[in-house]
Amino acid sequence: MKLLSSICDYAKEKTEVPLLELNNYISTENMLPNKAGIVRASSVPTINQTQGYRKGDVLISNIRPYFKKIWLATYDGGCSKDVLVLRAKNGIDTYFLYYVLSNDDFFRYAMATSKGTKMPRGDKKSLMQYEVPEFDLVTQKNIGHILSDLDNKIYLNNLINKNLAA
Repeated sequence: MKLLSSICDYAKEKTEVPLLELNNYISTENMLPNKAGIVRASSVPTINQTQGYRKGDVLISNIRPYFKKIWLATYDGGCSKDVLVLRAKNGIDTYFLYYVLSNDDFFRYAMATSKGTKMPRGDKKSLMQYEVPEFDLVTQKNIGHILSDLDNKIYLNNLINKNLAA
């Protein structure tokens, strides 16, 4: 086991808000609970700059971690300050990072180390102390690939079920 800080960092780059659209702005409001991804934003902020993210970054809502709002970015964009942007370090598979952070144990840890009671927020420093399994890059890629394939199959099965129900 090793610390989360050894496999990723918080992204620190900014992006210009006028360059953002409803399709690439992420806030806690358009992140879906229970690891269900995102939906289109209803608005973008009126400030000049906001936190930027890149394709492959893992975005996690930092407010009320028990909602388990997480998304693996499939494109570049910007997000609110209440969304944590984690970027895999060199030699770390982004899918592996995403699945490590999607684990319920991570969200329990985030709640246990959070600050506040009514609207708890994850403690950014404590989150980086979360212990993660240590695997070589080939094993990480295999784990990420298998779990991604399973998620895709579940997604397709859910679409089929909705279509059949209609």
